[in-house]
Amino acid sequence: MNFFRRLSFSLWYLRKPPWDSNIVPPEVHDFIARHPPGKALDLGCGTGTNAVELAKHKWQVTAVDFAPNAISSAKRKAKAACVEVDFHVGDVTKLDGVEGPFDLILDIGCYHNLPPRGMKAYRANVNVLLRSQGKLLLYAFFRDDPEGSGPGVVEADLEAFSPPLTLVSRTDGQERGSRPSVWMTYQNI
Repeated sequence: MNFFRRLSFSLWYLRKPPWDSNIVPPEVHDFIARHPPGKALDLGCGTGTNAVELAKHKWQVTAVDFAPNAISSAKRKAKAACVEVDFHVGDVTKLDGVEGPFDLILDIGCYHNLPPRGMKAYRANVNVLLRSQGKLLLYAFFRDDPEGSGPGVVEADLEAFSPPLTLVSRTDGQERGSRPSVWMTYQNI
């Protein structure tokens, strides 16, 4: 992600970004209900809503976002909830200082903002950090123009996780009612 895009994201966190609803999606609640606590990594965690929810349910959580303002808010949110989360200001394509393996890697809206080279590095990190039989729970929206550039995924970006990951489930939907989106669950072999 280029400097100006990073700056733009960081500045959004001086106020309330439109994507930061402070609501844990039902897909995350469902995952928590169906899986015993383990070790989780939240990539692009924003203000930590989902990381804090996982920690409330006894998950050992590491969370990463490149926006320092988002991580500051996330730390305050975890403190207010009386839970511990290991928050990092960092790049999801590098993940320096993050040690796996993880039972769950959660991404709600990070992967779809990466350029192709970043997506490739991201997938390599997931492959290294996800425990055998671990799950990747991924939410992404599709690119408005599949042939163009800009935020969003195309089918090939999702298919690129396999192998070594195996698709377990897919639910297609709409991003805020305006563009196609998808929830994917992958499992490491």
